[in-house]
Amino acid sequence: MEDGLVSEDDILFRSEKEFHDAAKRNDTERMQELIRRGVDIKVKNKMDRKALHWAAGAGSEQAVRLLLDHDMEVDDMDSFGMNALLLAAWFGHLSILKILVSTGAKLTCENKNGLNLLHCAAQRGHISILEYIMEDLENVQLNKVDKSGKTAFHLAVEHGHLEVVEFLIGMGCAHDLKDKEENTALHLAAKQGHSDVLQKIMETGESIDEKNIDGMTALHLAAEGGHYECIRLLLEAGCNVNELTHSNRTALHLVALHSSGREIKLLVQAGINLNSVDTQHTSALHLAVLNNSTGIVKGLVDAGCDLDIFDNRLQTALHIAAEHGRQNIAEMILISGVNLNLLDKQGKTSLDVAARGNHVNVVDMIIKADRFYKWEKVHHRQETHYKEHGHRMLLIWLHGVITAGENPIKGLYEGLTGISMTDLAESMRQQANVDPSSAKKCSTM
Repeated sequence: MEDGLVSEDDILFRSEKEFHDAAKRNDTERMQELIRRGVDIKVKNKMDRKALHWAAGAGSEQAVRLLLDHDMEVDDMDSFGMNALLLAAWFGHLSILKILVSTGAKLTCENKNGLNLLHCAAQRGHISILEYIMEDLENVQLNKVDKSGKTAFHLAVEHGHLEVVEFLIGMGCAHDLKDKEENTALHLAAKQGHSDVLQKIMETGESIDEKNIDGMTALHLAAEGGHYECIRLLLEAGCNVNELTHSNRTALHLVALHSSGREIKLLVQAGINLNSVDTQHTSALHLAVLNNSTGIVKGLVDAGCDLDIFDNRLQTALHIAAEHGRQNIAEMILISGVNLNLLDKQGKTSLDVAARGNHVNVVDMIIKADRFYKWEKVHHRQETHYKEHGHRMLLIWLHGVITAGENPIKGLYEGLTGISMTDLAESMRQQANVDPSSAKKCSTM
């Protein structure tokens, strides 16, 4: 039989590679044929894996038994520090694990990351392996940590294996240990968005406001990941909604950076400080504008945040919108009413900033809003304030519609229909269609 290296990247001869493959697929007949031809059953590939590694990882029971008849070196590790026993635990092959244990495999083995049998089974969610380890093996260290400081409980939580989490709690594992980044299990569940696991951990009575190495609580991590259900659970459990990280950021800052906006209502209802600023004097609104997160800006504006807060460059949210040409966001802010005379560190108003960036539409919007603000100041009356506010909104809306080349009458018709004011919409349509002076007829119907 012609033999040779499989490829330039491997160190196995073809017959040796074929032997490994046969072990993977539990083809003991082909394995025995190759053994009779003199193949080295202990040969390792470039990852230091031999046939026993492949058979154990694949759950090939007959292949494992055959190999153990010829190779009793069961504790050999690959380049990742994984031996046959750890691979069996990792892939959930209980029968293989029992065979290896019965042949005297080392039970205290660890891979290069410090993962032992318990860690491997917990991370992968293999409850039957865990039950066997805890009930049939001796001297099991339930709270032993890997090189990142994580216990089996941490790993089960981090990967969302609720059944394993419940099993380990029942076995008496420690709930409050921290890993090397000072994350508790609660942090890990919140970060990954495992709400069912989070609920289970909270039932153990652990502190929900513990901070990790960055000063982040579970709420911060849930907010950063945009995990709505985790945020809801933590708030209902009474966590401190205004807790600050080491950079003075609240959960609202993190929602503004990483979320779609749905979580804002939860935080607002819980009483979060809308105007809190971080070490750069940046508010959640600044971050949302900078990221062009229109939905989040709307949520913050609707919640009543301060639109005139300035950051460490003395820029307001409108300055940032003007600088980056965020037309839709600028429109939202202008409709709500802001101070257009505020200057940044360079002595520029938001109008100056928009003009410098050649953002023509934003410039035009600010000019028209400024005119309206001045008119409103002179003509403002309390009893007609609602009309003035409506006029301001319509003025800015009309500018956007005309700029986009759309039919404003059609837009009004559709808007009125959308809020079920069909009689008014129909009246307006009829008036527009009979008025010869109307520049554009309503052609919706």
